[in-house]
Amino acid sequence: MKLQMLWLALALIAIEANAAAQGKNTTIPALIVFGDSIMDTGNNNNLPTLLKCNFPPYGKDFPGGSATGRFSDGRVPSDLIAEKLGLAKTLPAYMNPNLKPEDLLKGVTFASGGTGYDPLTAQIMSVISVWDQLTYFKEYISKIKKHFGEEKAKDIVENSFFLVVSSSNDLAHTYLPRAHRYDRTSYANFLADAAIKFVKELHKLGARKIGVFSAVPVGCVPLQRTVFGGLLTRGCNQPLNNMAKQFNSRLSPALDSLDKELDGVILYINVYDTLFDMIQQPRKYADKGCCGKGNLAISYLCNSLNPFTCSNSSTYIFWDSYHPTERAYQVIVDNLLDKYLSKLY
Repeated sequence: MKLQMLWLALALIAIEANAAAQGKNTTIPALIVFGDSIMDTGNNNNLPTLLKCNFPPYGKDFPGGSATGRFSDGRVPSDLIAEKLGLAKTLPAYMNPNLKPEDLLKGVTFASGGTGYDPLTAQIMSVISVWDQLTYFKEYISKIKKHFGEEKAKDIVENSFFLVVSSSNDLAHTYLPRAHRYDRTSYANFLADAAIKFVKELHKLGARKIGVFSAVPVGCVPLQRTVFGGLLTRGCNQPLNNMAKQFNSRLSPALDSLDKELDGVILYINVYDTLFDMIQQPRKYADKGCCGKGNLAISYLCNSLNPFTCSNSSTYIFWDSYHPTERAYQVIVDNLLDKYLSKLY
């Protein structure tokens, strides 16, 4: 009798362990991304904007060597995170006109290069604002309901991982047009408050696993170092980095409070320190990009006619004068996700 009870207990433990493992594997059915060029996989391709990159040498290290509209030599964090979650090797752009209904099931990115939390940023750049991206998300859920039913839509909304990545374009480009109204500190605070508002709106729509990237040390990208860093020293634009740090100092505690206040999980993901450490202690080129001479080249200035593009982009932190290489993105994703993903289960 005791032996039978022992076997029964072991069987129940095995069943529970298996169920837990299956639950962990199926907890995140999709990755849904909002934001800017860091996460854009091609949403700008058909927009009337100069901020495009669907031409060589962009994509030279992407599978097949295709220029898909990703602002890098290869894949971008939305792709790498989707792979890390076991969903897919690449994440489709929602605005891709060739998407089939089944392509929506593992998630999409609504991110648009050049956008920001400040609506003026998207207006200046003629791209999709993060607020319009929320509208497209509602449309996306309607499509899921239409093709796959209410239950599937509910599962995706409640259990997917939602990522929000923005602020660089606001800080670097839109502060000056706003300077008559804000100083550097108050503008950074305005952006952080907008990010919090965005998260609240996303939560109202049903999202329960939300990660928000910090601002990055945007004052250290090659373009900023070229213009503001001094001809010989090419140092970082410290006032711009200070704005990014101010944004982070307001955003982080506010997200922690939301995490306690609302149901679900809301994460502040600190990207600033990881990228800054890579730039300050590089084993690769850190003050210029691979494309062209790496000082100012971005979008159409980074093109196949430029004879100076490097042959091995993996030795560089930056691909063009603004965006990291796939290799640098992979290091950032590996360093951060192991730390944060465990909090989603």
